[in-house]
Amino acid sequence: MAQEGAFVVVADLNLASAQATSDAIAAAGQTSVAAQVDVGNSPQVQDVVQKALAHNGRIDVIVNDAAMMTFTPIVAIAEADFFKVLTTNLGSVFFFAKYGAPHMPPGSAFVNVSSVHAFATTLNVVPYASSKGAIEAFTRGFALEMQSRQIRVNAVAPGSVDTPMLWNNPNVKSGVEKPTGAIGKPEDLAAAICFLASDDARFVNGATLLADGGRLAALP
Repeated sequence: MAQEGAFVVVADLNLASAQATSDAIAAAGQTSVAAQVDVGNSPQVQDVVQKALAHNGRIDVIVNDAAMMTFTPIVAIAEADFFKVLTTNLGSVFFFAKYGAPHMPPGSAFVNVSSVHAFATTLNVVPYASSKGAIEAFTRGFALEMQSRQIRVNAVAPGSVDTPMLWNNPNVKSGVEKPTGAIGKPEDLAAAICFLASDDARFVNGATLLADGGRLAALP
């Protein structure tokens, strides 16, 4: 986004991580600001929306890409852990939609990061898969609500991407689950997200772009 000329608010639960990204953007000659936020916490989301407005006066694009996973069977998972996944993954999309949309002009866009797990999944990740399936439905429904304001809402569904979330997956670390198909780079997803956020995708609304390197075809 920064390479395309955007002013970026980097929102992360880990402020040091957000600042590192902001510093990298600055080193490339673009402007950004780091913000610490728990995206599953409504007041904190509202605060970061106001921070974005204070720096830029409006919001043109919101990318919802926060996620967490658990690896426990449904009969064994703690209730709090189940709902924490839903709040982080799906609740964050709701909070940024509710509190961000009022400050977005016509031509703006939301891009929600879903997953191939919305379509086919693996063992013991029901909360994650459920949240991603719900993001798909949210995207379609919210796109209809935003049509009159000319704000587009789309999603990207990644497969395996070279991030700590992939390699820290205990199923991957143990060898029980082997990533199949191509393993993407974060830049591959960034390109898809930037496309959906741009005017080049002005005729794309309520859709999901599958960017998975063939991962979905390999899932049962």
